[in-house]
Amino acid sequence: MLESPEAVLLYIPLMKEIGMSWNEIKCTPRRELDGLLSACHEYKELHSMDGYTEKQVADMSKDNPQVRSQYIRYLEKKRKLEDRIGLKRNNTFKGV
Repeated sequence: MLESPEAVLLYIPLMKEIGMSWNEIKCTPRRELDGLLSACHEYKELHSMDGYTEKQVADMSKDNPQVRSQYIRYLEKKRKLEDRIGLKRNNTFKGV
C-alpha cells in the first residue's frame, strides 16, 4: 500500500462510502474519483440534518454547541441548492 495520504483521503472513502471496488478505482481516472468523492461529501452535508426541527436542534446544541453551526451550514447549503434549481420557498415569519 502507498505511504501517501491518497490512500486515506481518497481510496478508503471511495471504497467505504460509495462501495467502489479496488479494480473500479484503478480503472477510473483520478479526476472522476475526485468528483465522486466531493459529490458524496456534498450529499452527506445536504442531508445531514434532514428531519430535525429547529427546536430539536436547539435542544441538542445545549449539550453540543457544534450542532448549531452544523445546522446553520446545512440550511445555507440547502437554500443555495434550492435557489440554483429554482425551487420556490414559502417565506414565513413563524419562527421569528
